[in-house]
Amino acid sequence: MQGEIKTSKKPVIFSGIQPSGRLTVGNYIGSLRNFKLLEDNYNSLYCVVDMHAITVRQDPTELRRNISELAALYLAVGLDPNKNILYCQSHVPAHAELAWVLNCFTYMGELQRMTQYKDKSAKHVDNINAGLFTYPVLMAADILLYQTDVVPVGADQKQHLEIARDIAVRFNNIYGDVLVVPEPYIPKLGAKILSLKDPLRKMSKSDPEDTFIGMLDSPDMIRKKMKRAVTDSDARIKYDPENKPGVSNLMSILSILTGRGIDAIEADYAGKGYGVLKAEAAEACIEALAPIQAEHKRWMADQAELNRVLKDGAERASRIAARTMAKVRKKVGLAPLF
Repeated sequence: MQGEIKTSKKPVIFSGIQPSGRLTVGNYIGSLRNFKLLEDNYNSLYCVVDMHAITVRQDPTELRRNISELAALYLAVGLDPNKNILYCQSHVPAHAELAWVLNCFTYMGELQRMTQYKDKSAKHVDNINAGLFTYPVLMAADILLYQTDVVPVGADQKQHLEIARDIAVRFNNIYGDVLVVPEPYIPKLGAKILSLKDPLRKMSKSDPEDTFIGMLDSPDMIRKKMKRAVTDSDARIKYDPENKPGVSNLMSILSILTGRGIDAIEADYAGKGYGVLKAEAAEACIEALAPIQAEHKRWMADQAELNRVLKDGAERASRIAARTMAKVRKKVGLAPLF
C-alpha cells in the first residue's frame, strides 16, 4: 500500500488543473515544473479537476482524452506517484459532498464578485449555469478536503484562494478548528508567463493556439509560434516588463528554461536583433519539452498503467477525504455513516 498524507509533519500542498484546452509552456514554468521541485518537501496531492471542466459544454470523448493526457503530463514531468497522490476529482465523491456543505456557508454576494464568473458568463452567454456560479465553492472544497496548508496559485488566481480561506474561517468560527486555512504559494519568477500575441495578458490554454506554446507542440510549431511573437519597435533586448512586456516575456522564458540570469541574457544579446532572441527562446522550449513529450507518449501508450496510478491515487485521496468529511458531518449534525 502506498504511503498516505499526514504520516509525516511535512505540510500538505494541493493543486488541480482542468482537463480542457492544451497545457502551455506557461503552465509548465508556473506550475508543473515547480511541482516536481516541491515533492520532497510537501505531502502533495495533484488533481485532474474534471468536474470543474463541465461548467462549459464538453465533447465527452474529447474530455476523456484530455483527462488521460493531463494525467500523463503530471507523470511525464517527473512526478513520482509514490511520493505524490495523483488522481481525478470525479473519482473522489467527497469533493462534491463537501462542496454542497460549503455552499451553505457561502454568500451570494461573494460569488457574484468573482472575476472568473463574470468573464465566463460573458463568453458563454447561452450557458450561464449554476455550476459556473458556484465553481469557487467546489474549488474551496477541493482544497479544504485535504486539510491543505499551501496552494500554488498564479498572481491572478489569488481571488479563488481568498474565498476558500474566507469559507474555512467562517466554518471554523461556528464549529471550531475543523478546516485548515490554506496559504498561497506564489513562485517569484515564472508565475506569470504572458501571451505571445498580447503580452499584457497571461498565457492561457483557453486562448487561440497561436498565442501560446503548447507543452505537446512539435518543434516546428514552437519555432513558428515564437517567430510570430509580439515584441516592439525599439529593437533593444532589455528586461523592462512595464515598457517592453513582449521582449521581457521572451527573456523570462529563456532565463527560466536555461538557468541563465536576466542580466547575463541582456549582456549576451546586446546589439543583437529580436529574431535571435526568438530563435533561442524557441530552442530552449524545444529542449525543455522534448523529454517530457517522450515520457508523455510512453504513458499514453500504456493506458492500463496510467489508470492503475489514477485508481491508486483516488483510493489514497478518498481515505484522507473521509477523515475530513467525518468531522464535517459531525459538526453540522448530519447522520453518521454506518
